[in-house]
Amino acid sequence: MGGGKRFAVLLCAEDSEYVKKRYGGYYGVFVEMLAEEGETWDVFRVANGEFPDDEQVDRFDGFVITGSCNDAHGNEAWICRLVSLLKKLDSLNKKVLGICFGHQVLSRALGGKTGRAISGWDIGVTAIHFSSSSSKLFSSLKIPTTLSIIECHRDEVRELPPKAEVIAWSEKTGVEMFRYGNHIMGIQGHPEYTKDILVHLIDRLSQRDFIADSYADDLKANMGKVEPDKDAWKKLCTSFLKGRL
Repeated sequence: MGGGKRFAVLLCAEDSEYVKKRYGGYYGVFVEMLAEEGETWDVFRVANGEFPDDEQVDRFDGFVITGSCNDAHGNEAWICRLVSLLKKLDSLNKKVLGICFGHQVLSRALGGKTGRAISGWDIGVTAIHFSSSSSKLFSSLKIPTTLSIIECHRDEVRELPPKAEVIAWSEKTGVEMFRYGNHIMGIQGHPEYTKDILVHLIDRLSQRDFIADSYADDLKANMGKVEPDKDAWKKLCTSFLKGRL
């Protein structure tokens, strides 16, 4: 791929051996969902301290911020550096799409607040509902006003940045999506995930005692009931990132 637009994935998670082997890491998962012919996609492993310099930032048309096991409200050196980078991307009016942790850290960088979700973990396939204004925003995509998405988080956006707008909500989470101007959008769920990745994550969470084994078993037993609307999410995310809305 080359000659067209350039995009960068800001990778905020460590790839597990399973995801590396099966999907080419989380970078591979995002490229599979978002990349189109003629584009160049790069990755910066920001959780390992690998950031684009100013000259590199200028070259990219858009950025995607991934999920993470870390807290978006944490003060690790790389998270603080990421917050500074996101402020810069906003000032440059770059297209930025934040997913899960990425959604939360975007909110923080723009002046919002994040923290532990009052309702606890949200894991599984969740129905999210679009606001009336976002239904107009996405009208050209001809997608339903409710979509199912895979969720796996225990933090949430508690307070929106000034000038940001909630564009989707769910029964458990008040800010499932927000937009900031025409260039920044956050999504709490994981449009890029497959159910296979979710099962793998549930197993990892239970092995590390983040969730009880009985809860993990219930989640896996109920997973077959609803499918995530992956095609609709792909259309929405690519249309936003490539300026086609």
